[in-house]
Amino acid sequence: MRNNPGSRQRLAAALWLLVAMLLLGHNGYLWLVQRIAPNTDILALLPAQQQDPVKQQAFDHMVDAAQQRLVVLVGASDWPQAVRAADAYRAVAASRPDLLTPADAASDQVQRDWLAPFAGSRFDLLTPQQRQALHTEPASYWTQRGLSGLYGAFGGPKLGAWQDDPFGLFGDWVQARARETPVRPRDGKLFVEAGGRSYVVLLMTLRQPAFSMSAQQAVMPLLNRAKAAAEAAPGIEIISAGVVLHAAAASAQASGEMSTIGIGSLLGIVLMMWLSFRSLKPIALIAASIAVGCLGALSLCWLLFGQIHLLTLVFGASLIGIAQDYGIYFLCSRLRADGQAGGDRRNLLVRIWPGLCLTLAAALIGYLGLALTPFPGLRQMAVFSGVGLIFAWLTVLCWFPIFATGGSLRASRPALAFGASRAGWPRLQRNRASLSALLLFALAAAIGIARLHVSDDIRSLQTPPPALLADQIKLSKLLDAPTPVQFYLVRADSIEQLLQREEALQPRLQTLIDQQVISGYQAISSWTPSIARQREDGALARTALLADGGPLAAIAQQIGEGPDWIAGLRAHLAAQQNLLTPEAFLRTPAGEPWRHLWLGNVGGQYASIVALRGLNDYANLPLLARQADPEHGVQWVDKVNEISGVLGSYRRYMGWVTAGAYAAIFVLLFLRYRQSAWRVLLPPALASIAALAMLGLLGLPLQLFHVLALMLILGLGVDYGIFLQEAPDRHDRFAWLAVGLSAVSALLAFGLLALSKTPPLHAFGITMLIGMASVWLIAPCTAPVSDVQQTEAPKKDRHD
Repeated sequence: MRNNPGSRQRLAAALWLLVAMLLLGHNGYLWLVQRIAPNTDILALLPAQQQDPVKQQAFDHMVDAAQQRLVVLVGASDWPQAVRAADAYRAVAASRPDLLTPADAASDQVQRDWLAPFAGSRFDLLTPQQRQALHTEPASYWTQRGLSGLYGAFGGPKLGAWQDDPFGLFGDWVQARARETPVRPRDGKLFVEAGGRSYVVLLMTLRQPAFSMSAQQAVMPLLNRAKAAAEAAPGIEIISAGVVLHAAAASAQASGEMSTIGIGSLLGIVLMMWLSFRSLKPIALIAASIAVGCLGALSLCWLLFGQIHLLTLVFGASLIGIAQDYGIYFLCSRLRADGQAGGDRRNLLVRIWPGLCLTLAAALIGYLGLALTPFPGLRQMAVFSGVGLIFAWLTVLCWFPIFATGGSLRASRPALAFGASRAGWPRLQRNRASLSALLLFALAAAIGIARLHVSDDIRSLQTPPPALLADQIKLSKLLDAPTPVQFYLVRADSIEQLLQREEALQPRLQTLIDQQVISGYQAISSWTPSIARQREDGALARTALLADGGPLAAIAQQIGEGPDWIAGLRAHLAAQQNLLTPEAFLRTPAGEPWRHLWLGNVGGQYASIVALRGLNDYANLPLLARQADPEHGVQWVDKVNEISGVLGSYRRYMGWVTAGAYAAIFVLLFLRYRQSAWRVLLPPALASIAALAMLGLLGLPLQLFHVLALMLILGLGVDYGIFLQEAPDRHDRFAWLAVGLSAVSALLAFGLLALSKTPPLHAFGITMLIGMASVWLIAPCTAPVSDVQQTEAPKKDRHD
């Protein structure tokens, strides 16, 4: 009993059943108890910036600042109508404070809180225009300005009593800061006007992570109800922008595609197996191997990564089209054993063991290429798919010898007819026909590859819904919002030096504003100048305006006040010498909108961001880059160009990895097939060339995800050659049937990926579609040409 192979096989099947039950229980716990939610952040697919952690932190800081914000513009042809619609929108949004918190950004209290940090520094804050005027304008100009403010004729803003700002310096400074945005307070609300329409600006903070699917599923219906309430009156326009909107759209698209790919592949495989075997038993066995593979992949991925990306599930859905190869190979080998005289089912696993091992190893080498990338999302995809294949392969080893060998297994007439079609398939030989075919292929490939061009632009990997994109563009123009992906990163050894470096950059940016290259910039030093600048400006203002015989004395003479009045006002203004610092300013309500510009102490250095507004022409990016001064800590950051460059680097890197994988697989095959190893490797090589040529003929640019697909074409394409190479001879109809069933399944799975609207998956899928179809067609042409005939059962055998 101890040496009985059947007993050992039953023990293996029982133990594997226990493993499957544990996996099922763990998956049930994850989905039903822990209620896991896939990560939908597309940036998880991109490599982290390791060379410069400060730069990466600056980018993350900019992105994080916008990630939880939702901005809604409610517009109408007149202001009262816009206010009513905005109130209706706000009322619905405020009904779920656990999801959204509307900001009370324009109330009287908020405006008082906004001015409070500057109360003690009014005389120390000057604009460049004021600084120049204090140097150039005569005393009479300032005297008249002070009198105009005192008697109300001066039209500038009055922020407090006249004695607090007698010459309107602080009022002008506040106006200059207000020009950094077109948004203004009006009737307790934020207001912007454009094109003859009035818009109420609603600022809301998302209370849950924007990339949480559960948060998206709760927020989107709430926003739809709020929009419907606002649009109850005719003529209302709603413009919305926020990361959560794009994340929800991507989640809905990816979830739908995951269902389409997974369910479509499963239904296609079930139908194909039924048409081939006319029995539910092969279908159930293959479905079981796929199910165990998916359960194992999800469990191990969660244990290894602590989370799972939604695109991993989308990509992993194609696992259905791959994991069934091992079951198909076993079942078709079983058909051969039944059809041969004296076929022994008991030793079937021993006979097909080399082929099973080679197919798994070749596929894993393909996924190893994905695992070698620096992309966290792609590494997770590789682990998910590789682990899934291993679990499916072990299921075939443990269960199929028990459940697939009892009774008879019959192939349908169409399946047998397809298997027999291999005998008439053309083969690559040393003759004129083969040489002509190769020359034609080489000519077509050369034409296609010559037209192939490369594009690594990260923007081509994102296709938001047109309505969302239109809203984002319109809102950005109305609010003159800064871009979060192009900015200046300023670094220094101290806060004072950091602010001074920002101040040195500002005149260069002002030149670009005058040239209409940008519309403006945002910098912490605009709100809290360096201590040296504050002291210099305070001394300038006091010398020019408060000195004996100066404008203040002239005003006193005009209004009939004496020396005591002058001394009292001087003392009052002298008390306003509380120098501002960034840390103190950013802790106040006034500093809240600008916190994303301040990085503080990072690795022993202080860092900040200078953001740009109105950057609409990317042709001006080189001009902006030239304004940087790396020697003095001012660095230009163009994250779009930087990530695109990284994608290009890894596209080239993956090209070399693919070449290395061909060499590794050739060594593996040579150990088994010796001089015939090229017969297995040539089909995927030619198919990869065909895929590249077709991309060129279709006018599609080569991207990283096309190269990643070439890795899998190699890893999966060698399966077909292995099936044919392991067959007894070239007339073996069951090896060709296994190739056909596997190829159709792979084409179905990856063909559906080619229909994806997610650009990376589409690029991956269309390359796989072309490549796998080409492998299927080429594989029998390079198969062995032995003339040994297979011993077949009589025509009226049990396969019929």
